Amino acid sequence: MNPTRLYQSPHQGRLERILHPSYQLCKDDVIWILEFIKKKVAEEDPQLLGLAQPRLMKNFHYFAEVAMMLIHRRNGFDQEADRLKMWLREAAYGIQS
Repeated sequence: MNPTRLYQSPHQGRLERILHPSYQLCKDDVIWILEFIKKKVAEEDPQLLGLAQPRLMKNFHYFAEVAMMLIHRRNGFDQEADRLKMWLREAAYGIQS
């Protein structure tokens, strides 16, 4: 058994569930992840502080891509779910367990 899983927060579990390949994304899930990332950055999460600047820039790039997708697309995410999940994984890099 992985000891880090014993101390996993409910937020971390939700993040993993949403990013699972078989999970069907909805707009609320995407917004939740963006809010979660924003909160972690605002709190200066130690996991993020340990990332190199180029990695942080990559996180921000994908965070912005997801945000822009939300702004410009009013439909569901069915057609681009795989790409969107990849962008979300990249945006959340460092705060995932």
